[in-house]
Amino acid sequence: MLKIGELSDRTGVSCKTIRYYEEIGLLPPAKRAHNGYRVYDDEDVERLRFVRGASVLGFTLDEITEVLAFRDRGEPPCGYVMTLLCERIDKIQKEIRTLEWLHAELETLRETG
Repeated sequence: MLKIGELSDRTGVSCKTIRYYEEIGLLPPAKRAHNGYRVYDDEDVERLRFVRGASVLGFTLDEITEVLAFRDRGEPPCGYVMTLLCERIDKIQKEIRTLEWLHAELETLRETG
């Protein structure tokens, strides 16, 4: 079991943001230790990492909520969500290619310098 600060350290998400995500239902309400402190488990870590990663990729919180709702129910995503996921995957692949090209260019500059 992790306290909120430990969850924050593991995921790179601030404690304030974690509380906000709980408030809006993106994270389930935290369990409470006997002293009243919020405590989290590995499922919370993975869910928060997914939320953070999706957010970095440009998904809105509403879109993330929708994707997680399908995942939580064990259902395949609807057509809209599938289209959204495909668009994001394409965008990520383009960004990866750009970063690989930039990496090669920088390596070439470093080797000639």
